[in-house]
Amino acid sequence: MITGIPDKHYLRIGEVSAATGLPTSVLRFWETEFSSLAPKKSSSGQRLYTRQDVELVAKIKELLYVEKLTIEGARQRLEGKKKYRKTDLSGEALAALLHDVKLELTSLRDQL
Repeated sequence: MITGIPDKHYLRIGEVSAATGLPTSVLRFWETEFSSLAPKKSSSGQRLYTRQDVELVAKIKELLYVEKLTIEGARQRLEGKKKYRKTDLSGEALAALLHDVKLELTSLRDQL
């Protein structure tokens, strides 16, 4: 999680830029690439980010800059995580989750 986020309900794009270390142009571009990143806009058109939006920006930054995923890879990873956030996993969803875990573990084993 990012430290130094002002304790406010909404943050403007400049404040998010300062907190994350990302240029405002990158934040605006990510809005076009990640549908889940959609800050509200004020009547004057100023972007208003919630704390959840800022945490999502931090997660996207980690996926792209630390894990070195492509934008498509980061998008798929974020969508994949949403798929498993359901409180009651059906047998089919649980089987899909276990399959994904198995593939990830196999990939890690092969890297060793």
